[in-house]
Amino acid sequence: MAWNEPGGNNNDPWGNKKNDSGPPDLDEVFRNLQKKLEGIFGGKRAGGSGNSGGGGDFKFPGRLGSIGLMAIGLVLGVLWLLSGIYIVQPAERGVVTQFGKYVKTTLPGPHWHIPWPVQKFQRVNVDQNRSVPLRQQNILTRDENIVVIDVAVNYKLDEAADYLFNVQNADLTIKQAAESALRDTVGQTLMDTVLTEGRVVLAEETQVKIQQNLDAYNAGITVTAFNLERAEAPAEVKMAFDDVVKAREDQQRIIDEAETYKNGVLPQARGEAVIALEQARAYKSEVVNAAQGEAARFESLLTEYAKAPEITKERLYIESMESVLSNSSKVMIGTGDSGNNMMYLPIDKLIGAGSNNNNLPKPINQSPNEYVSPSTQVTPRINDSNRTRSRGNN
Repeated sequence: MAWNEPGGNNNDPWGNKKNDSGPPDLDEVFRNLQKKLEGIFGGKRAGGSGNSGGGGDFKFPGRLGSIGLMAIGLVLGVLWLLSGIYIVQPAERGVVTQFGKYVKTTLPGPHWHIPWPVQKFQRVNVDQNRSVPLRQQNILTRDENIVVIDVAVNYKLDEAADYLFNVQNADLTIKQAAESALRDTVGQTLMDTVLTEGRVVLAEETQVKIQQNLDAYNAGITVTAFNLERAEAPAEVKMAFDDVVKAREDQQRIIDEAETYKNGVLPQARGEAVIALEQARAYKSEVVNAAQGEAARFESLLTEYAKAPEITKERLYIESMESVLSNSSKVMIGTGDSGNNMMYLPIDKLIGAGSNNNNLPKPINQSPNEYVSPSTQVTPRINDSNRTRSRGNN
């Protein structure tokens, strides 16, 4: 009979017994595990050795095994406690929750919290600059015109706990708050103001309103900047508005040039006015002093004249003639009762003063009321003298 036929006792040719029981026996697996633990922790069997016997023949580890278990538990406990140590970086804040409830916010440095699953720890970067853009915002102005605006909102985290628990999506919240504030501000502003000189004021007012909205939500967010990147009319009317903006820019440029010219001319005019006033004051003082001196001189002459009239008159006449004739290079010499005067001009002074003049004046006879130009009489006299001199030599 074959070994695998019925009645063959389930023995294979090598003497192994065939196992028809299916999967391994769990009791056998457990007994093998107990044997291994006995070898590790020094456990003993109650009924001696042997492979037969039920599960009651094993005695749990003794004193040495208990110490081993305690040591393992202690190590595990220490490791569990050490897992609660954490370090917060300078740019971060640590938020600790206990069974999901907020407990505290920790500052930069080393800290400890009860490890999981009791408490959890989250890091939040509060120094990072974040930005939320808003593109192609078509907004209605106060004068019922539409402007296209692009903005960017820059923000930082102020309160880490509020940011984690009061706001589900910070970027979406800021975008909605910024859009609401922007529409409110632009809706109260004229289109010309939005497109030209009012952009700075518009950005400042919108930033304040955004911050007020976020504070109302307790979002723990601080808006650091509101950048109005673009504000222009729709494409359909953009060219017309560009012409208007250019005209305003030219107007402002001309005003600035006029202000510059005014700032250059006014100080110069004020300086010239001050100089003229100083010169007038100096002239006034000079004239007044001269008049006072003449008055004092006249008073002194009057006193002398009262004492000796004839002598004073003669002295005044002589002084007057000296002052007049001292400034003249012409000397008039009288010729008696004939009524004619002969004019004498010093030759040496004329030669030194006018070397470019070839015509020299000569003495002439003229009436007291007649003036004869020297240039018309010089040449005949010189010729006559030369002729007379040549006759004398002959």
